[in-house]
Amino acid sequence: MIANKSRVLVVDDEAGIRESLSSILADEGYLVEAVGSAEQALERAAAADLEVVLLDVWLPGIDGLEALSRLQSLPRPPAVIMISGHGTIETAVRATKLGAFDFIEKPLSLQKITVLVRNAMQQRRLQDENQSLRVELRHRYQVIGDSVPMKALRQQIAVTAPTNGRVLIYGESGVGKELVARALHAASLRSKGPFIELNCAAIPEELIESELFGHVKGSFSGASEDKIGKFEKANGGTLFLDEIGDMSLRTQSKVLRVLEDQRFEPVGSPQAVAVDVRVLAATNKNLETEISRGAFRQDLFYRLNVIPFFVPPLRERLRDIPTLADYFLHEFSVAYGKKVRELTEAAMDVLLRYPWPGNVRELRNLVERLVIVCPQARIEPHHLPPELFRGAAESPQHPYSTLHEARSAYEREFILRKLQEHRWNMTQTAAALGLERSHLYRKMKTLGIAAPE
Repeated sequence: MIANKSRVLVVDDEAGIRESLSSILADEGYLVEAVGSAEQALERAAAADLEVVLLDVWLPGIDGLEALSRLQSLPRPPAVIMISGHGTIETAVRATKLGAFDFIEKPLSLQKITVLVRNAMQQRRLQDENQSLRVELRHRYQVIGDSVPMKALRQQIAVTAPTNGRVLIYGESGVGKELVARALHAASLRSKGPFIELNCAAIPEELIESELFGHVKGSFSGASEDKIGKFEKANGGTLFLDEIGDMSLRTQSKVLRVLEDQRFEPVGSPQAVAVDVRVLAATNKNLETEISRGAFRQDLFYRLNVIPFFVPPLRERLRDIPTLADYFLHEFSVAYGKKVRELTEAAMDVLLRYPWPGNVRELRNLVERLVIVCPQARIEPHHLPPELFRGAAESPQHPYSTLHEARSAYEREFILRKLQEHRWNMTQTAAALGLERSHLYRKMKTLGIAAPE
């Protein structure tokens, strides 16, 4: 018997078939309804969450194929098994293309019907699980932060993701370049396709071509079997090339050719493989400097740098530290089955003073360590590792009594540094900060920053 009483709808204009199917499926434990027309079926599907519909092809009024098409447009379409008394191969093919789970002919085998319904239920639940996983992945790969640069980055992702434009992501190690790439993929039209990544700095020069393009058995020493490369694995999806600045010139030329032609030859094979891949790349280097010293191809740079993304270091977006810390505290507290930890104001103040050379990755690792080793739910400064105090501008006995004071002090210091970098040019500084000029002037007044005469 089916414990959760899944809903099944039988749609047939023959009363005898409706009764027999309803009886056998009810004996299997399903909640069964039966109607004699497609119009009634569409009304029931709109009103109730149906798991499976057994749908006759030949019906008065709207026929079964048209009803199938309309059912597939529902937000959560049911699995549909088509039934026909005199079906043709053409009808079966059309039903399959419209999304039917299966197609069976009369006279019906009741045993086969029960098996098909059970299998259709399983497939629909797998689809629900996949949808839930996709939603979970989108949540996992969300770009977190309340600062102006991160809000701008999220907006840039929303605009760029649905396109096929290549993106080059700049940023220091640990800022979250891979996270941005995954967020782009998750919000793209390719989200159901694979996301394949390759760290160009982690693969030896002699193996990177095999990793990218694959190889055939015997093409070089150690190639004991055929291997599919990253480009082919990413077909229909996204390929993320991390630390592209560490790729050799020889490999760069081959990647350039793939970007131009969307085809390549595996190592040792004369047979070209065609692919449909969106390439995202990332680097912690200044590629224009690498070009000037002959270490990076200018033509490849222009191919990759269609849409540049800049992910700022954590020290330049202090406002995001409390948000990120709270997010990681909740994530790891749940993961390790502990009461959700929280940072006291004094402990957060220490985090705000630290320069975070390892950026978000370092903060995430720190929070995980605190959740594991801290015996109390409230994390105080004495629970923090000593390196946070050595890297801070001052000792834990700082002059600030509140978190607001500490944030204001660091905001003042950050704006001052940007003003000095742009030689007190208000327009350029406001643009660098992501502010309107009038907002910058108000900030300066609030924080007591006076422009030099």
